[in-house]
Order: sequence, then C-alpha cells, then structure tokens
Amino acid sequence: MKGFTRKNILLSLCGLNCGLCPLFLWKYCGGCGNGNQSCKIARCSIEQGNIEYCFKCKQYPCEKYQFIDQFDSFITHQRQKSDLEKAREIGIDAYNFEQKEKMRILDYLLLNFNDGRKKTFFCVAVNLLELSELQEALNQIKSNDNLSVMTEKERCSYVANEFQKIADRRNVELRLHKKKTKH
Repeated sequence: MKGFTRKNILLSLCGLNCGLCPLFLWKYCGGCGNGNQSCKIARCSIEQGNIEYCFKCKQYPCEKYQFIDQFDSFITHQRQKSDLEKAREIGIDAYNFEQKEKMRILDYLLLNFNDGRKKTFFCVAVNLLELSELQEALNQIKSNDNLSVMTEKERCSYVANEFQKIADRRNVELRLHKKKTKH
C-alpha cells in the first residue's frame, strides 16, 4: 500500500506472524509494509498516525477484529489477537526473538522433513504451538535413533506425528480454517 511501511517484518500490525508464512519464507511476499496489496488495517494505521501495532491504538480492538480469527488464508489467523496481546505483554524485542527461534525451527523442518506435502502443516504447527512445545518435539525427534533407517516418507510422517501429539494434548487443530465459498 502506497505510503505504508513497516520496520518489523516478522509481526504485522494486525498480529500475523509474517516470518512464519510460506509466502514470506520463499520471498514471494515482503509483508504489508513493502508494497503488498491494499489492506484496510494498514489504511487505518495511516489514518491513526502510522500506529506500528494495532494494540497501540486507543480503539483496539475495533470492529475490524470482530471476525478476524474465524477463517485463514495462506497463513493462520487463529492467534492474531492472542499474539498481539503476547507482543504487548512481553515486548516486541522478546516477541521477535521468539519468532526468530520459531523461524529457525521451521527452516529446519522444511529442509529435513518436507516430503513435498508438509509445508503448510509445519507452518501452521510452528504458528500455533508454543516455542517450548516445538523444542519438546524437536528433542523427541532428534533422540530417535531410527530416523536414519526410515524412508523419507516414514521420516516425514513420524515428525509430523510428533507435532500432532503435542497439538492433540492441547486441543489445537493443526490445519487452516478456510472459508467455504459458494458456487
């Protein structure tokens, strides 16, 4: 959007974890502050004096957030509001540190355990699970001596299953909630 820029490209002003998005990872998207498509929340930020994060606005949460976490597009919207709240509570620097750790984990997963069918699953898992849970899963994976004798398909399924176990324990659905379109 013309006239809208962002210093922090890891967390959008509306709470999306851009650093964990497949479009960002493969350099197809620079985020909302680098000339990406028009956004009503970015436009609002400009109108409010270039507010860096929506939680800094006196009117937050406004009507723009009423249904924001019901449906996903290419990145999960499920935790936008809670991620903004977490960023407000622990501070942007601490939040970005955690995001960079999650990005490192996601890179590792995609490089080593993506059989061509797990990119979205791993992006969603890293977005929705806590850093400590991701580290728990990685420790479990790295301690499995049988990984080297598994086929690629078996390895990828095993790794995805480890993340799924943690998600099940927390009742977290590791899938995007796409809006159904009428035909």
